[in-house]
Amino acid sequence: MGIKTYNPYTPSRRNMTGSDFAEITKTTPEKSLTTSLKKNAGRNNQGKITVRHQGGGNRRKYRIIDFKRKKDGIPATVIGIEYDPNRTANIALICYADGEKAYILAPEGLTDGMKVMNGPDAEVRVGNCLPLANIPVGTLVHNIEMYPGKGGQLVRSAGNSAQLMAKEGKYATLRLPSGEMRMIPLACRATIGVIGNGDHNLVKIGKAGRKRHMGIRPTVRGSVMNPNDHPHGGGEGKAPIGRPGPCTPWGKPALGLKTRKKNKQSNKLIVRRRDGKAIK
Repeated sequence: MGIKTYNPYTPSRRNMTGSDFAEITKTTPEKSLTTSLKKNAGRNNQGKITVRHQGGGNRRKYRIIDFKRKKDGIPATVIGIEYDPNRTANIALICYADGEKAYILAPEGLTDGMKVMNGPDAEVRVGNCLPLANIPVGTLVHNIEMYPGKGGQLVRSAGNSAQLMAKEGKYATLRLPSGEMRMIPLACRATIGVIGNGDHNLVKIGKAGRKRHMGIRPTVRGSVMNPNDHPHGGGEGKAPIGRPGPCTPWGKPALGLKTRKKNKQSNKLIVRRRDGKAIK
């Protein structure tokens, strides 16, 4: 998928780019696979803001994606590639031989009319989903399960893929997009290929209003606030932080503080962290 530029008829248009949606072959979503999406504006069930800078934005319908791919042994035909406003990746509408339709994440190279299949007997081909035990070492995969039967949780955003590095005992070792080497049970499933829409990260937003359309509200720096609003606030003119390190609005250390628990259960499955260090 390519990037399109605009004629600079306003200052913001000059620096704005967008996707040309060359991969998209179907423009209207499948009604039976969409549901309404309620906006919470970052608030919890008490109405308190737990995630800042959320609110507004365009109305969306949620597309129900089949991350589990449990319909084994039945071939499915790709009907069309669609845009999904809820994720960076594009999605593909597939129709199984028995007439059932489903949405899957669209990998690079998947086009209308192609066949995809799930299960241990499926070929190692783009778009097919099979257990890691049946995938050759060195293959690029996405939509990877962490627990058998739970559905894909890892590597689901545009342009990403993980590489199967080794298989030993009950576990497969995968190199994730972050560089982390992690062991995943061989019974877990993954989909072959690299996720499409790889140019997504090259898109320049161009203007503040486009962020508002996405439901993202402005972020105000702590240093321009008053001392009663933020620990970085106050002082005459442009003042430094005035503390040993940067803080959150509630006085907790920020920017670089490690929050992962030392005794986390999954530590034993991480062979190498993304910073290149081994887990002790």
